[in-house]
Amino acid sequence: MFHFSSIVRTKGDPKIIEGGPSLKRPEDQLARALGWFSIGLGVVELFAPRRVTETLGMEGYETMVRAFGVREIMAGIMSLSVDKNAGLWARVGGDGLDAAALLSGLTADNPKKGNIALALLAVGGIAMLDYRAAQDTKPMRPARDARRKLYPNRSGFPKGIESARKTARQIAAPGKA
Repeated sequence: MFHFSSIVRTKGDPKIIEGGPSLKRPEDQLARALGWFSIGLGVVELFAPRRVTETLGMEGYETMVRAFGVREIMAGIMSLSVDKNAGLWARVGGDGLDAAALLSGLTADNPKKGNIALALLAVGGIAMLDYRAAQDTKPMRPARDARRKLYPNRSGFPKGIESARKTARQIAAPGKA
């Protein structure tokens, strides 16, 4: 079986023959998928806003669509970072903005109301995934009534602070200790 990572390995490196199970939790995998989805959608909104607005019958809103694209890309990058929870909550907020913008296009004179309805359905489904991922990846904090671990007797020096001072004196003035 061929593994992509074997391409970048140097001649002496061992080749990957078989991969094991992923160490990523399902909620981390969902966050990663949503991050990449967000970046992809943002690129489309940023570089093809006219196509988006024409599909929805909302011509004239290209600048807003570009701004939404930048927001999507930033939220996607945050969702792929170590602090993925902030990126996922940014996506949840962005879903609300997307829904509000789409609702403004549901006017009687818009011939593409059906496309807007489909887009609203898609935004609603994605919003549920975003919310679920944001809830599942929130930072774990101890309970309010949990006992805190205090270490007042620890100095950080394995042999104690006096031993460290003695060693420092020996280094500063060799032969006087």
